[in-house]
Amino acid sequence: MKILISGASGLVGKHLIPTLKAKGHEVHRLVRKTPNSSDEIQWDAEKGLSEAEQAKLEGFDAVVHLAGDNVASENWSDEKKKKIKESRVIGTRVLVDALKSLQNPPKHFISASAVGFYGNREAEILTEDSAKGEGFLPDVCGAWEDESKKAERFARVVCMRIGVVLAKDGGALEKMLTPFKFGVGGTVGSGKQWMS
Repeated sequence: MKILISGASGLVGKHLIPTLKAKGHEVHRLVRKTPNSSDEIQWDAEKGLSEAEQAKLEGFDAVVHLAGDNVASENWSDEKKKKIKESRVIGTRVLVDALKSLQNPPKHFISASAVGFYGNREAEILTEDSAKGEGFLPDVCGAWEDESKKAERFARVVCMRIGVVLAKDGGALEKMLTPFKFGVGGTVGSGKQWMS
């Protein structure tokens, strides 16, 4: 398959690309910077693509949309919350609009979302059919998924509700290991707490 990935420089994207390539897929990346190679297509998540870059979107079988502001990069001020939401909702809208205008849009649109969709529901067992929760993250995820579902006009849509990402080279694991590196790590609470 010929696959286009947004958010390719993020933690999930950096691990997904080599996996897809190893399975024989042709992978291209949507990038914000000036492209350095033929497998990069430049876009602006707020303004869209130039006409020349838009033409390069033709012929993809699938799009994996991972782009969005890093939620763990700083404290959540009102400005940061706005950036988190707009980077997902507007970025998805811009991408879906670009894809739907193609003569041959992709048949698959796979968009990141997050388990934050459910909100804090304590010990309630949740499934993909569970209703959206209440609060900032559920509102962001709900609006993000609503924008993604607009791709159903031309593609099969999957919204991946990703949990906490753990990897040796970043994500939550790096921060979780810090106390252990200083010899003060241990069990927090009973050890039976829920973790997404």
